[in-house]
Amino acid sequence: MAGVTVRDMTLDDVPGVGALEQQLFPIDAWPVHMFIDELSQPETRRYLVAETSDGIVGYAGLMCIEPIADIQTIAVVPDYEGRGIGSTLLRQLIGEARHRGAADVLLEVRADNPRAQQLYVRFGFEQIHIRPRYYRDGVDALIMRLQLAEPDTDGQHATEEGQP
Repeated sequence: MAGVTVRDMTLDDVPGVGALEQQLFPIDAWPVHMFIDELSQPETRRYLVAETSDGIVGYAGLMCIEPIADIQTIAVVPDYEGRGIGSTLLRQLIGEARHRGAADVLLEVRADNPRAQQLYVRFGFEQIHIRPRYYRDGVDALIMRLQLAEPDTDGQHATEEGQP
């Protein structure tokens, strides 16, 4: 990922992220105030941006309320797809979920987005449910889960080794 820096999103990033959100998800774009609201909750949220000399080219966010972490959003500008940016953002969110003590990471992905689905499967996510007509244009959402921990024999959670 030469020339790409991943860092925490700040309020200064919100206008640029909001513009990308409108461009990338015109039907389901979050309003800018939602990003501001998310950034105001650092005790349960973490948002990242990926940037190059061209500006912000990707962003992602996680909500974690133990024992569940939920990937709220992940996006990469089409011209920058295939360079490992989405994988890097996802890896960092999974790491954050582990750090915050989550047992599972959940996400919704459009049923008509096989590229994103393949990324999640590579990281060990499995489809567990379908939300019919979840998106505004009527497309189903696939609910996917990555299990970070399994119960020990004593009922406690043990972190799995060898996850990406």
